[in-house]
Amino acid sequence: MVVKKTTKTKKKSVKKLQVKKSNTKKVTAKKTKATKVTKKQVTKKIANNKSKIAPYKVKKNEKYMSAAMKRHFIAVLLLWKEHLKEEMQKTFDHLKTKGETYADPVDRASQEEEFAFELRTRDRERKLINKIAISIEQIKQDDYGWCESCGDEIGIKRLEARPTATHCIDCKTLDEIKERQLSG
Repeated sequence: MVVKKTTKTKKKSVKKLQVKKSNTKKVTAKKTKATKVTKKQVTKKIANNKSKIAPYKVKKNEKYMSAAMKRHFIAVLLLWKEHLKEEMQKTFDHLKTKGETYADPVDRASQEEEFAFELRTRDRERKLINKIAISIEQIKQDDYGWCESCGDEIGIKRLEARPTATHCIDCKTLDEIKERQLSG
């Protein structure tokens, strides 16, 4: 009799899990049918929510670089750009507040090295902000997501990993192989 009770309770818990799973599927299906998102809404959402945007899930029979995909990548790029700008502002504030000079030459050299490192990092991020702006412009011109070398799709997974990518994985791999061969 004890065995029957445990199997009954297991069956009930399994049914509850199945109901919960089906309910969550319905909820997510409703969420994906949301209305169009404007650029103002995206920037407002970015300002309110500092978290990462979930990867894009391709729907069945969805055309590559559909309007929904473009909205997603604009949101990703804008969020990334805002994050980089915040980091640049933090560095600027840090350099202003820590601008004191030390009497000890070793401390002074250490501070200057730290500042130089931060400035190099911010310079790289400034260049990345320019690439982000170019990517946003490509989205507006319907050129985003296509390889500059061969014209094929770059792919959603690659764009999720590197939203500023301009080459498909095959062309990028060939470029890296050629670079390694030329350098030695």
